[in-house]
Amino acid sequence: MSSADAPAAGARPGEAAGHPLDNPVRSSLTGPHARFAEHRGRILRYPPDITPWLALPDDPEDGDWADVAALAGPGNSLTIAAFREPPPDDWKIVFHAEGVQLVDEAVDAAPDPEAVLLGPADVPEMLELVERTRPGPFTKRTIELGTYLGIRRSGALVAMAGERLNPPGWTEISGVCTDESVRGQGLAGRLVLAVAHGIRERGDIPFLHAAASNTDAVRLYESLGFGLRRRTAFLSALVPRHPLPPVRREDGTRTAARL
Repeated sequence: MSSADAPAAGARPGEAAGHPLDNPVRSSLTGPHARFAEHRGRILRYPPDITPWLALPDDPEDGDWADVAALAGPGNSLTIAAFREPPPDDWKIVFHAEGVQLVDEAVDAAPDPEAVLLGPADVPEMLELVERTRPGPFTKRTIELGTYLGIRRSGALVAMAGERLNPPGWTEISGVCTDESVRGQGLAGRLVLAVAHGIRERGDIPFLHAAASNTDAVRLYESLGFGLRRRTAFLSALVPRHPLPPVRREDGTRTAARL
C-alpha cells in the first residue's frame, strides 16, 4: 500500500478517505480550476506561468511518471504538494520540505480598511515584493487564481496575500508576504483575515500550507484561528533528459528503473 493509500498523517479522526484536501492540487484541477488544467494521461498541472504545481493520482504507476516527464519536458522541473511517493531513481530531487496543512477552525475573519484589491497592473510590483520576501511560488499569472489584497505605504506595495488552490468547498490562502521595512506591524495577519473573509463570503472554507520549519508563520496562523489538519510534504524534481525505461520483474509487472 502506498503512503497515498494510507490514512493521512495527522488527519483528523473520522475524516473519510478521499477528502478534497488530501490531494488539493488534483482536487482543484478536477474541480473549480478545471479551466486551467493541462492533461496527459492521468496527470494534471497548472500552466507553469500560473503556478508550478502538478498533480499525480493517489496511486501513481510507471506510466504516470512517463506522462509527467512528457508533460513537464526533459530537463525541466516539476513541483508536487501533499505527496510522499518518491519519483523514479533517475530523477533528481532539487527540493524537499516537510509542511503542514492548516484549516479554519475559529478564524475571526474580517475585511481590512487599509487593504486594496490588486489587479493585473500591480503584477510587476507584486513580483518584486515576492522576490524580496520569498513566500513561495508566485509567477506572472498567479493572480488569475483568485483575489489578491495588498497594503501600500507611501504608494509602495509592502504586504499582500491572496488565493491559490481551490478544491471544492475550500480556498487556499497563499502569497502571504510583508516587506522587511514594515514587519512587526501585523500586516500579514490582517491581510490573511481579510482574504479569509472574502472566502467565507463565497461559502468556501479557508485553508493554507506552510513549511513546518517556518515556525513563526505557523504560530501566526494558529493565533489567527487556523488548526493543523495534517502534516504533508512538498517536492521539486528534475525530469531526466534521457529517462531510463521501466524494467520488467520476473512476475511480469513493471517498475521504475533503478540506477
